[in-house]
Amino acid sequence: MKVTVFGTGYVGLVQAAVFADVGFDVVCFDIDSRKIEALNEGKIPIYEPGLENLVQRNAGENRLRFRTDVKMAVDHGDIQIIAVGTPTNASGGADLRNVEMAISAVAEHMTDDKLVVIKSTVPVGTGDAIEENMSVRLNARGSDKCKVIVVSNPEFLKQGSAVNDCMRPDRIIIGTNDPEANLMMRKLYAPFNRNHEKFIVMDRRSAELTKYAANCMLATKISFINEIAALADALGADIEHIRKGIGSDPRIGYDFIYPGVGYGGSCFPKDVKALAHTAMGVGVEPWLLNAVEKRNLRQRYALFDKIDAFFGGELQGKVFAFWGLAFKPNTNDMREAPARALMERLWEVGATVHAYDPEAMDECRRIYGNHAQLVMATTKEDALAGADALVVNTEWKAFQAPDFDLISRSLKAQVVFDGRNIYDLNTVRGHGLTYFGIGRSSNTVVHGTE
Repeated sequence: MKVTVFGTGYVGLVQAAVFADVGFDVVCFDIDSRKIEALNEGKIPIYEPGLENLVQRNAGENRLRFRTDVKMAVDHGDIQIIAVGTPTNASGGADLRNVEMAISAVAEHMTDDKLVVIKSTVPVGTGDAIEENMSVRLNARGSDKCKVIVVSNPEFLKQGSAVNDCMRPDRIIIGTNDPEANLMMRKLYAPFNRNHEKFIVMDRRSAELTKYAANCMLATKISFINEIAALADALGADIEHIRKGIGSDPRIGYDFIYPGVGYGGSCFPKDVKALAHTAMGVGVEPWLLNAVEKRNLRQRYALFDKIDAFFGGELQGKVFAFWGLAFKPNTNDMREAPARALMERLWEVGATVHAYDPEAMDECRRIYGNHAQLVMATTKEDALAGADALVVNTEWKAFQAPDFDLISRSLKAQVVFDGRNIYDLNTVRGHGLTYFGIGRSSNTVVHGTE
């Protein structure tokens, strides 16, 4: 089967590499010539565990090719997968310009039947509009005998485990009412449907809304636990005990009820905004979605409030060691990362940041350049040198069992602000350090460890 993928980001590149790995002939198209050149040299522009080897192996065996020739890309694939970004636009909705450019390219260059698969997260009704628009354009250029079918096929990949998620999907949503398209999609995903039936077939609009509903549900769980954490802080309770108490209920579960400094990345923030925007457009008041976003925006500054209170508002000239810059572990993605909001707020009040992240250092340099109040550390220990306090923003494994004696000796104020609750209070305090977490009141006495 011949497949063309538009987009070489976290979704497109992973999906293209995985399809090539099961034997499909895949062309990956992008308008960014520098990115395509780098990929053809085996250089991966993003960090995702397992992706580099996957790309290099399949490119080396000529099952995966990277091109900027759009006509060649359209001609190649019987299936055209649209996996380009849909960032937030000025009004809070989804910016569909990348999708529109990809669709225009397919409509302009296709000379035979195509199945167009929309993997990009798009507002409900986009698939209908695309199919109608493409049919009109084909008729206008006298190619009315070419048949185009548009399918919604949302992705549910988690950055940091995207390759595994792609190879072992828990469900495969196919949004179409067309029997031929359904059959082609089943053939495309047959290698990933061996253990048990994973296909869920529905109409296109329902598939589009399913994607938004899934991400907004997860964002809601995060904002909910962070709101309970704020209550725990105010009432002298420990959110970690509360988390176990509610997570042990199988109706709730433990997934996505880990308190912290809020969600980030390229999906949850924009999708909550976009669905709220869609709701307003059809006369449905998005009370819950608005609250989810408001709590998350506030949560980004939860650590700043603790830092400011501890230092009595005297933050001018203070130095903070930052462990973690990416919005989550196992990625270099800093889009909407909580660490950015906190770092920029500390700069506003005259503080300096010594930053370290296992994978996001180059991305941090790209974003901030040679910022006068930013020191790029080479190791997590290097970040501690000369710092007043340690701030943990991302729960990388490399941060989870540190040398607390070294931390205690290095920090002038001997204080740790744990934005992901990865440390045991007794352990940290046992090394002479003051500890602040999220929803872990300083008045809470912890008896024993987990």
